[in-house]
Amino acid sequence: MKKVEAIIRKSKFDEVKKALHQIEVNFFSYWDVTGVGNEKQGHVYRGISYSTSDIQRRYLVIVVSDDFLERTVNVLLETAGTGNVGDGKIFVSDMIEAYRIRTKESGSAGIN
Repeated sequence: MKKVEAIIRKSKFDEVKKALHQIEVNFFSYWDVTGVGNEKQGHVYRGISYSTSDIQRRYLVIVVSDDFLERTVNVLLETAGTGNVGDGKIFVSDMIEAYRIRTKESGSAGIN
């Protein structure tokens, strides 16, 4: 099992969610987060200058079986990107175990 963590633009979330459901990744958690990025220049909107160093993003945590990893990452890469600075990051790590509390199933059965 793998844990996929993705930090994406909030504006791309609905598209990413729909694409994940299409490949049968139907459960994941997400949070609204603020991060600090590499872009240091400010922007002006309607005459008001504002900083872009603090960035509003959405943080997704997806646990998948090993055979779903490649397609999950590919969906994130294809749907979350705009080609501009600040598209986000994807992190993949090993999961030791997962349990479904209701049925006490473990392993891949615990996440499906």
